[in-house]
Amino acid sequence: MRLRVEFTTEPFDLDEPPQHALVAREVVQSAPLDSVDVGPFGNTAEGPAEEVLGTVQALLRDSLGAGATRISLQLNVLPDTGGDPAPDAAGGGS
Repeated sequence: MRLRVEFTTEPFDLDEPPQHALVAREVVQSAPLDSVDVGPFGNTAEGPAEEVLGTVQALLRDSLGAGATRISLQLNVLPDTGGDPAPDAAGGGS
């Protein structure tokens, strides 16, 4: 299963990124994910479910520890894009 997480941390500071935003950026950019897009008002990351879920856990813990007072996130299951066929569909009969 693949997941996409979109998140923001608050409070906002339009003059410079607050520490909790910098920490959140570091967490997602250092994670073993397939895609990361970091922006001033929202962030997105995609990857295998276990990697995304582990990253979300670290993101919540570390951002709160760095002063975030609110973290909004949305988690979506991505459509299956194919990959390896199921074992019985591989044509490997006896």
